[in-house]
Amino acid sequence: MSIVETILDVPAEHEKNVSGPFDSHMKKLERTLNVTFVSRGGEWKLIGPQKAVQRAKSVLQNLIELSRRGNIITEQNVDYALSLVFEDRDEQILEIDQDVICRTVNGKPVKPKTVGQKEYVDAIRERMIVFGLGPAGTGKTYLAMAMAIQAFKNNEVNRIILTRPAIEAGEKLGFLPGDLQSKIDPYLRPLYDALYQIMGADTYLHNAEKGLIEVAPLAYMRGRTLDNAFIILDEAQNTTPAQMKMFLTRIGFGSKVVVTGDMTQRDLPGDVSSGLEVAVKVLRDVEDIAMIRLSSLDIVRHPLVQKIVNAYDAYEARQEKKPAGHRTGGSPTEKNRRSPENPRPARYRLKREGRERPL
Repeated sequence: MSIVETILDVPAEHEKNVSGPFDSHMKKLERTLNVTFVSRGGEWKLIGPQKAVQRAKSVLQNLIELSRRGNIITEQNVDYALSLVFEDRDEQILEIDQDVICRTVNGKPVKPKTVGQKEYVDAIRERMIVFGLGPAGTGKTYLAMAMAIQAFKNNEVNRIILTRPAIEAGEKLGFLPGDLQSKIDPYLRPLYDALYQIMGADTYLHNAEKGLIEVAPLAYMRGRTLDNAFIILDEAQNTTPAQMKMFLTRIGFGSKVVVTGDMTQRDLPGDVSSGLEVAVKVLRDVEDIAMIRLSSLDIVRHPLVQKIVNAYDAYEARQEKKPAGHRTGGSPTEKNRRSPENPRPARYRLKREGRERPL
């Protein structure tokens, strides 16, 4: 294997951004690509196998260009640039970065950060109904919210309607104090957070008072016809089939709908089917409906979230492969000892009967 060297010029104003805190990005590239970096006076020397050096140079050139465009280079950017270069799709990271949906109230651009997110945003532009399916952190709700706000600003729709089923996430919240709005607000808080960040609290409150932006639980949709609206149904995995059908049949003329959900985070009772799962099966071949599936590669939160999602996916895959009736815990000897043919030792029987002898 031949070892080669190449020189890469790095503008001084972008060197710190690209290399990361304490050169963490460079160290990750060295570990992943098996190359060596030497930094000298605005130049980076790359040393290693020819293919690895070519990949490292391509990743760094893309990161430098992202920095020139005003991006803060994060570990997620580095991880994704590496994943693309191994698939010989490294130029796509710059194409994705050009798609600015809108800007937050602080002027920060909102744009897709992965190929999957770009496909999701393009589908929202082109289709009337889009199902965004994927794990937490893939930007399903946030990007849909950004598209809704931009459509509202461009007068493509007259109002924005945001809804989600009001169901506890694995714990009973009990009776909350306050009026009806105060009781349902905790369920809708993630939607408010995105609205405030992109639109600003004052602008949201002004439009909400005029009825142009509505945040409400799914139950409020019954009996309505929603014309000229951008409608987002969040956490759709917690709908029942009847609720999902009710929601989808509310859509009127001039409206656009985005349904988001993660089938691995259902909070429904075990014997209740998910309306999202049923809808995906029933509607997958219907024209003008897109099913976009995001994966752990599209997670844009802390890189540890991606590892957590992958670990749970692997665990659930192993559980599905286990034979029916398999139970974890206890050695085969212990299980045999506790079977009807091999009852528990006498001290356990006496304890059950309330006649345990002192040891």
